[in-house]
Amino acid sequence: MTLPQPGLTTGSHDLPVSPALDAFMAAHWAATPLPADQRVPGHAGFPGRRARLSAAFPGERLIVPAGRLKVRCNDLDHRFRPHSSYVWLTGLTGEDQADHVLVLEPAGAAGHEPVLYVRPRSPRDGGEFYRDRRYGEFWVGRRPNLAEAARLTGLRTEHLDDLGKLLTGPQPPTRVLAGTDPFVDEATARPIADLRDGELAAVLAELRLVKDTWEVQQLQLAVDHTVTGFEDVVRALPTALRHHRGERWIEGVFDLRARAEGNGPSYTTIAASGAHACVLHWIRNDGALAPDSLLLLDAGVETDTLYAADITRTLPLGGTFTPVQRQAYELVLAAQSAGIAALRPGARFRDFHRAAMRVIAEGLADWGVLRVPADQALAEDNGLYRRYTLCGSGHMLGLDYHDCAKARADRYVDGTLEAGMVLTVEPGLYLQPDDETLPLELRGLGIRIEDDLVITEDGAHLMSAALPRTVTGIESWMADLLS
Repeated sequence: MTLPQPGLTTGSHDLPVSPALDAFMAAHWAATPLPADQRVPGHAGFPGRRARLSAAFPGERLIVPAGRLKVRCNDLDHRFRPHSSYVWLTGLTGEDQADHVLVLEPAGAAGHEPVLYVRPRSPRDGGEFYRDRRYGEFWVGRRPNLAEAARLTGLRTEHLDDLGKLLTGPQPPTRVLAGTDPFVDEATARPIADLRDGELAAVLAELRLVKDTWEVQQLQLAVDHTVTGFEDVVRALPTALRHHRGERWIEGVFDLRARAEGNGPSYTTIAASGAHACVLHWIRNDGALAPDSLLLLDAGVETDTLYAADITRTLPLGGTFTPVQRQAYELVLAAQSAGIAALRPGARFRDFHRAAMRVIAEGLADWGVLRVPADQALAEDNGLYRRYTLCGSGHMLGLDYHDCAKARADRYVDGTLEAGMVLTVEPGLYLQPDDETLPLELRGLGIRIEDDLVITEDGAHLMSAALPRTVTGIESWMADLLS
């Protein structure tokens, strides 16, 4: 079986190449090796991660692709990001990892031998390096050669072309991280009962639930850069308020910081002003800003190692909260504080959400918005309070901003918290502008407060404490930045 491989990719406006030019391009190039001591960041931790995965599947071949390039328009691809499980097992994070595949080959008593199948650096005796728009070095940059990739990772490396040979003929029991690379899916599409049962994806997600010390450091770095990005946004508010699409201005300011300090935003930045904040995943960001409105900014920086921050603040665009805005904000803040107080090793994952939602339901009942008692609204067969808050109050955080989503329920959403888990707490109120159950003064208010925390041996550490959360803290912080 031959694994499908793309050929030379050229554009419709490419100029023809004469034999003379082709020969000239193939000669007189100096050697440019990578530094001999260069390693992937955090390289000491990766063998242990692969060993834990190996122990879960003795005697089985495990295939974890990085993923494929995806066309954005015509001959332009989207910016490539490797699959998070591939990153977690190899430490390789760059755009040059497209199409690469990690194989854990069963090795008897030794467990598994990890082998990395890569497309090596474009050789200078062929045309790819200057003619191939998708993979050529002159078009998209240098890739490591096989020896360099081996030094970077400590893994045995093979040419990507040889993966097809590996998958031909009699095969051991094989599990594939399916849905990541369609060519690998096609090449392994044969009737093996355990090939795509989802267990490999689940185990990889569960192994990532507890972060090691280096991972927590990377997440703290992501948070620190995100704090700086929020400060940038506040300083840019006077200009954004004057622009007819101020939300876009805010998005651009934050994303500049994310690209300057890391790989980019962890997810598409949400810059939602006024009633747009009632749309939970507002990413159009095409609205104007008004000084008497709130701005819900949900944004995070992804580090170069691809660890994600995820923080939300709701800010008064005029610098101070109105009485009604303050009333709603302080209810959400009280809910978040109750959720944070519920975080500790051994607590159920859902406990912090339940704690936050009790505060929300009781507050809505006290306001007269919820016309049944809070206890009745919180009952599983009722849930009427959710009209105004709708979603969960947090999630795991790591290489994905919604991390470990493939983990089985008993290990994650129905499981218990452990020291080293990193998660968000983010209750919100979304009071729709057309909701006739609400008094007019509350309609169109959207408020979310989100922070990143790591579970410790005796509670939780607020990683995003540098950003104020209280009404007076936010107003003072904004005034200082705008002075």
